[in-house]
Amino acid sequence: MGTTVTHAPALEGLTEDSGPPSGPARLVKPPELKRRLRRENLAGYLFMSPWIAGFLLLTAGPMVASLYFAFTDYNLFDPPKWIGLDNFSEMFGDPRWRHSVKVTLWYVVVGTPLKLLAALGVALLLAQKRRGQAFYRAAFYAPSLIGASVSIAIVWKAIFSDDAVVDQTQQFFGIDAGGWTGDPELIIYSLVALTVWQFGAPMVIFLAGLKQVPRELYEAAEMDGAGTWRRFWNITLPMISPVLFFNVLLETIHSFQIFSSAYIVGGGAGGNACGPADGSMVYTCYLYVQGFENSRMGLASAMAWLLLIAVALVTAVLFWSQKKWVHYEEGAR
Repeated sequence: MGTTVTHAPALEGLTEDSGPPSGPARLVKPPELKRRLRRENLAGYLFMSPWIAGFLLLTAGPMVASLYFAFTDYNLFDPPKWIGLDNFSEMFGDPRWRHSVKVTLWYVVVGTPLKLLAALGVALLLAQKRRGQAFYRAAFYAPSLIGASVSIAIVWKAIFSDDAVVDQTQQFFGIDAGGWTGDPELIIYSLVALTVWQFGAPMVIFLAGLKQVPRELYEAAEMDGAGTWRRFWNITLPMISPVLFFNVLLETIHSFQIFSSAYIVGGGAGGNACGPADGSMVYTCYLYVQGFENSRMGLASAMAWLLLIAVALVTAVLFWSQKKWVHYEEGAR
């Protein structure tokens, strides 16, 4: 008895590139759909073009150029001359460069924790319900709206200078503040005071984190007899540790980038650009002096790339350390 072989009808939508009928069918988009997708993509790239152009011309391009200049002798007036690692060897042997590193590290290690402590302390107070809470939040946040502007740096310099038009009892937090900007040992404290004064941004982030801590945890701890300090140490800190890590990371990076306040408070352009006896000679200030006052763009580029590497290493260490002290909720990581 013979068998009858019937062929299945050809699948609709198959084209020449669909492969043999025995293989899986691959659908091909109609031409009009392809044209529509191309138009939508073109519109998207058109709207993104200002950002792409700005990134290429103002960020990526200068970064690549500075990486090349870091290995050259370049003074803005003559063509760059390749000198290899001479800029880096000169940098490491420069006592003023080593001093700028020391001042910057001191500012980061002292200023950043003090700013975060002030932000967390005020956030803990503002997290409690009280009259005028909205006003206090706005008042404490207001200094951060000014940012590290030139205007506030000029005011800060006037407050801490010898020429401040105040009586002889001028004080700041109970300490005689007159003449800080003229003293090589004290001018760095005025910069720390300025950064601590602008604690509004991390304060708002801390406040948002405190609002997410469940009240049930505090109530259970109170029933067990836990005091204020123990509730803070065992409940508040672990629950807001992701927010704390975020603030530590951002404020540390910002501290390494300090420039305008140190430059203005230190005296501005001229031989006294970074404070008396280089008292406010932070890293970026010395970078500015080498690049724009001494016209040594090659050396300044090498300093900039070394700063980038240092900040990247510090960031990597912070991310590595978070495994030991940052606690995330299950599934939130």
